[in-house]
Amino acid sequence: MTRTARPAFGTLLFFAIAFALSLYFTFAAVQGDFGLFRRAEIVAESRDLRVQLAQVRADVLRMENLTKRLSDDYLDLDLLDERARTVLGMVRADEIVIR
Repeated sequence: MTRTARPAFGTLLFFAIAFALSLYFTFAAVQGDFGLFRRAEIVAESRDLRVQLAQVRADVLRMENLTKRLSDDYLDLDLLDERARTVLGMVRADEIVIR
């Protein structure tokens, strides 16, 4: 009687657990909170936020310029005239309003 040698149950269990753990860690490395896909999302979001920051900085510079031009130290009469016309709806006597 010859008996065929079968792998031990412990060996199969060890390889099954090792395979399951490797699948879990591979999935976590790709899809997890700190995985590759999340990193790509963070990079894209960072790029969008940098563009938005540049736009906000440009708006702040524009507003600072307008505020300076309307301050007591530096009064831009053209800007003051434009703002008064816009806010108060005023026109000069020699102008024609077209709507």
